[in-house]
Amino acid sequence: MPDYRFSLANERTFLAWIRTAMAILAGAIAIDQLTPQIAPSPVRVVLCLALAGIGALLAVEAYRRWSLQEQAMRHNQELPHAWLLVAMTAVVAAAAVVFAVLILLAR
Repeated sequence: MPDYRFSLANERTFLAWIRTAMAILAGAIAIDQLTPQIAPSPVRVVLCLALAGIGALLAVEAYRRWSLQEQAMRHNQELPHAWLLVAMTAVVAAAAVVFAVLILLAR
């Protein structure tokens, strides 16, 4: 059994990932529903779908990562690295740049 403090820290990290996934989903919904004038509908839909997909993927990855780390701690193994975070960071950063450009063009 791992030290319960490490297990609880792993759980807090999982919950932080879930909160982040929910925030990304809320952002996608807000952009679609509250700012219809920000971009043409197809552009807005694609960006919102990309953010919603990232949020869903992040939620699934949160559980997978929590489970893998819990197993690694229980078997006294090295903790796994989360490679998916690099891809999700790039997509969110790209979406932020696109939205910044759209906001500037909408003015």
